[in-house]
Amino acid sequence: MQHIGFFGIVGGIILQLWPVWLSLAVLLFLSFTFRRKLGLYGHVIASPVGLAGVLLCAFWLFAALLAPYVAPFGPLEQIAAMKNAVPGSIEAKSGLVYYLGGDKLARDVFSRVIYGSRIVLTIAPAATAISLLVGSLLGLPAGYFGGKVDSILSFIANLVLAFPVILLFYLLVTPGIMETAVPYTMAGFFFMFPLLFLLTLFYTGYNKRPGLMAVQLVLTLLVGCWLYAGLVFNADPLGIVSIQPNELNIFVAVAFASSPGVFRIVRGLTMDVKTREYIKAAQTRGETPWYIMLWEVLPNARGPLIVDTCLRIGYTTILLGTLGFFGLGMASESPDWGTAIKDGSQFLRLYIWPPLVPAAALMSFVLGLNLLADALREQSLRD
Repeated sequence: MQHIGFFGIVGGIILQLWPVWLSLAVLLFLSFTFRRKLGLYGHVIASPVGLAGVLLCAFWLFAALLAPYVAPFGPLEQIAAMKNAVPGSIEAKSGLVYYLGGDKLARDVFSRVIYGSRIVLTIAPAATAISLLVGSLLGLPAGYFGGKVDSILSFIANLVLAFPVILLFYLLVTPGIMETAVPYTMAGFFFMFPLLFLLTLFYTGYNKRPGLMAVQLVLTLLVGCWLYAGLVFNADPLGIVSIQPNELNIFVAVAFASSPGVFRIVRGLTMDVKTREYIKAAQTRGETPWYIMLWEVLPNARGPLIVDTCLRIGYTTILLGTLGFFGLGMASESPDWGTAIKDGSQFLRLYIWPPLVPAAALMSFVLGLNLLADALREQSLRD
């Protein structure tokens, strides 16, 4: 079997990633050209730490979007002769290179890491967004109204937080649970929150403009019910929206475990913001409590929430890797980074590259999110 050297591997990977480099160059050009008009993002990229975080996150985002153009092989494509092939091995028939070696099932490690980024960058942000909406819709009334509302919601949140996280995920993501109605019932509950959030947001914000409000509510209901049917019941009439049961379980598990943490942050921010003068002015104008919470309190609490969201996406990415390492959640042939680390770790003493490459990918993406969160935190303190 023929091989290429170290510099050939590095040069080949750089050339293979040319669509990603081009996308990053366009992003940087547009970002610095219009930096003064980009608000918070413009301030973040002015910081070396923030710029490094943006570049790392954007690299994996573009790699996920352009995976078919970057990866030389499919994520499940097997070539028997390339089993446990060392990095730089050349496949005889096609002449293509396994730049980062092959795994125990003769699949290209580089291609699987690129395609694995699609799974991670889909599930982690989406699951975090669901938990953010759930925690916000429950934390806002708890902090604003106080009293019994706060006591009941805080008790429920603390009850979930008191449960061991690893055990909670193990119970929610085990194969036996997938065969029951539990994940679908919980998904039906959690996926209602984005719909409720948008309906309440448009109703309270545009009730003085009934025509515009009616259009927004109708569009929200149509699109929301379509997505809800596809995600929860796997019954999209157009056949576009669907989700695998194991991925649905991960969504539910992350939303269930992360929402109480978001709830406590939003509750504390609401208790602080509601004492400001502009909140009292809105109350004097006769604005409804939900208008004040969604249009006055929440926008003024966005700084800490954005920082927490970046960190929480990183935690979720690590969690996905942990679940995949223990063989929970994803299918055994999935190219996600956690599953790839688990598969490669079985022969770690003999072949180090199958688990090392996805571990480095996971680390770099989480590092980018942490750097971005640090830059956002510094900017929020200056503001």
